[in-house]
Amino acid sequence: MATANANGGAVSTGSAKFPAVAHPLAEEPEEIASNIKYHAAYSPHFSLFKFEPEQAYYATAESVRDRLIQQWNETYLHYHKADPQQTYYLSMEYLQGRALTNAIGNLNTQDAYADALNKLGHDLEELVEQEKDAALGNGGLGRLASCFLDSMATLNLPAWGYGLRYRYGLFKQLITKDGQEEVAEDWLEKFSPWEVVRHDIVFPVRFFGHVEVKPNGSRRWTGGEIVQALAYDVPIPGYKTKNTNSLRLWEAKARADDFDLFQFNDGQYESAAQLHFRAQQICAVLYPGDATENGKLLRLKQQFFLCSASLQDIISRFKERKQGKDSWEWSEFPSKVAVQLNDTHPTLAIPELMRLLMDDEGLGWDEAWDITTRTIAYTNHTVLPEALEKWSQHVMWKLLPRHMEIIEEIDKRFVAMIHAAQNNLEHKIDSLQILDNNPQKPVVRMANLCVLSAHSVNGVAQLHTDILKAELFADYVTIWPTKFQNKTNGITPRRWLQFCNPDLSNIITKWLKTEDWVTNLDLLAGLQKIADNADLQAEWASAKMANKVRLAKYIEQVTGVSIDPNTLFDIQVKRIHEYKRQLLNILGAIYRYKKLKELSPEERKKTTPRTIMIGGKAFATYTNAKRIVKLVNDVGAVVNTDPEINSYLKVVFVPNYNVSVAEKLIPGSELSQHISTAGMEASGTSNMKFALNGCLIIGTLDGANVEIREEIGEENFFLFGATADDVPRLRKERELGQFKPDPRFEEAKQFIRSGAFGNYDYGPLLDSLEGNSGYGRGDYFLVGHDFSTYMDAQAKVDEAYKDRQLWLKMSILSTAGSGKFSSDRTIAQYAKEIWNIQECRVP
Repeated sequence: MATANANGGAVSTGSAKFPAVAHPLAEEPEEIASNIKYHAAYSPHFSLFKFEPEQAYYATAESVRDRLIQQWNETYLHYHKADPQQTYYLSMEYLQGRALTNAIGNLNTQDAYADALNKLGHDLEELVEQEKDAALGNGGLGRLASCFLDSMATLNLPAWGYGLRYRYGLFKQLITKDGQEEVAEDWLEKFSPWEVVRHDIVFPVRFFGHVEVKPNGSRRWTGGEIVQALAYDVPIPGYKTKNTNSLRLWEAKARADDFDLFQFNDGQYESAAQLHFRAQQICAVLYPGDATENGKLLRLKQQFFLCSASLQDIISRFKERKQGKDSWEWSEFPSKVAVQLNDTHPTLAIPELMRLLMDDEGLGWDEAWDITTRTIAYTNHTVLPEALEKWSQHVMWKLLPRHMEIIEEIDKRFVAMIHAAQNNLEHKIDSLQILDNNPQKPVVRMANLCVLSAHSVNGVAQLHTDILKAELFADYVTIWPTKFQNKTNGITPRRWLQFCNPDLSNIITKWLKTEDWVTNLDLLAGLQKIADNADLQAEWASAKMANKVRLAKYIEQVTGVSIDPNTLFDIQVKRIHEYKRQLLNILGAIYRYKKLKELSPEERKKTTPRTIMIGGKAFATYTNAKRIVKLVNDVGAVVNTDPEINSYLKVVFVPNYNVSVAEKLIPGSELSQHISTAGMEASGTSNMKFALNGCLIIGTLDGANVEIREEIGEENFFLFGATADDVPRLRKERELGQFKPDPRFEEAKQFIRSGAFGNYDYGPLLDSLEGNSGYGRGDYFLVGHDFSTYMDAQAKVDEAYKDRQLWLKMSILSTAGSGKFSSDRTIAQYAKEIWNIQECRVP
């Protein structure tokens, strides 16, 4: 029950002794309770007389933000005085997850906040559930960027993240009888208490227009349309440190001057607000469909909007720092600014930095090029051809005419350099150039532009980097052998173990006799020598069971399916894509179901009961991925209601997979599937999260799986499948009709065709596994080839799980071997070997 207090706020009846008084830096529970009440009363977002969980969440978040703002201000004042080299991380995605748990954890105030909320009649765990995930990303690319921001702050590194403030995110995934349906994310339907709008930080961003040539030969981009980039800042606190960095998100707006009042009063409402409407489109949705020219223009607008606003901001800050100095040179810029491009999406930062330096600051080409190449570094995240962006030259000329001039000039100079200094590569110029001038479809190759222009190019796992150097960028390596390096990805141990799995974290701390592993993950290796200890194993099993019970409750809540925590929890969660092979997983489940049906009741009792959970979003226009989602749900509908089988097997599709869902799934997992076709996953980071939480992996030698297996021990990893070296030969053999399928593979496919899982037409999905070549056929991702070793590896899993002592030891060794996969280690390497930035700790 809630009552109003004398100040007009609303609080629970048991909290009258805590007055609504501002205590922005409160540490004691009583003062925190008063500060929360203060925000309920004086930062009102809701009508009076309510202090229900939703209102309590917002007041609590604003109370936490008070402390963050204090640290934020101290951090940037310190950076301003120290004037260090700073990193600016440009990414189209940030998959932040909920901020409340992370913030109070990093501030080391979680116990005080839990106590304060209890005094106010609320439960912290209940309140946390009120927060919606920030819909600023989709998959691993965005989650990696968020882990990196956490590590930058924790390591006290002077750094900024730059992104876009998407209104509706990618989409919220609903599962209906027709499969996946997409609706807009509602994370900003009310507001985000974590962001601070900076009304004084606004930059103009131009689109379209034309290039004017001045009498002195200088060039200027003019005309077209101009939208305003307005900054919203989100605080990123470090763990147990004062340093609090910024994630700066840009929102696109039009000015009041761009609203035509005359047209509006004349009844031409849409025409009157055209630019306002077009500005709103820019940050409406993450990755809008690009099948049409309008879709391509919008995606390109998003990318340029991010790059232009961020670089104008970076240059403006650089010039501010130089004000009052007797003399300074633009050549100092790369010693103060390091820009990292997270994949090819922010590639336009290269020609935009050139344009700003030449056209706005008056530098010549050579000086601008020297500054640009010493400032920009590029991370490659994929070898998939469709993900290596290529933009239509026609669309680029239309939207960004000045940038196309600059790109043409970069390309022309590169070709001249090849002719002059690398004539052994002259016959490969067509493939090395930025511009592909194929008359049927002339495009700009963004990855080539990045490789030519950046001072550093890195892959994100050793295998991935080896493939980049040996195949994708091999010819560039002969030109610039020292430009290429590896930075194996990592994850933050704070969010992905300490905060999401407190039961296991406490056990680790107890047995290692230190909490220092949270910032020095290598200390987990200390668990290796006690992995056989019966008392540790018993505590480990107890923590795992508690997490499984919690997960089972969540699964029933969101799907209606009741699952048994005593079964093996087998989980695959990631973006739905044919190369990630959720299809291999569900075909294996189908074969398992068919075999269970054929066993006698007594024989079934000897099998290992299993609950298979699959989750992830299929891109809205990716038809085969959506068919896979539908198939998983159709199989689940049959298996889960089969009274003979459903105590031995359940198949569950977990809807609307995001960071908060992952924080429930990963601690409760026992087996995790990372089964992409070898050579196709750059790294993966969910594999690291599962391994860190004591989950065993069944996987291929792909991405970071290779290094995880090395670290945790081959005997603790269920390996199957072709290697990256095998894949080209196997595809060729397939084309030549030499593939002989495993009978179990044929049986699983035939079972689907029989209509056992409903009357939906799975023909096109199964056809993709058939034939010897051709678009949409020929089993490009080698599901058929790897099926036999996959099923054999799953049989080994079943046997290992029956030996509880062995399984627990393997689980402990999985966590013990995860030390390498901290994003703190990754970021320390970026800082030293690419960015040349140093710790700048707030005193």
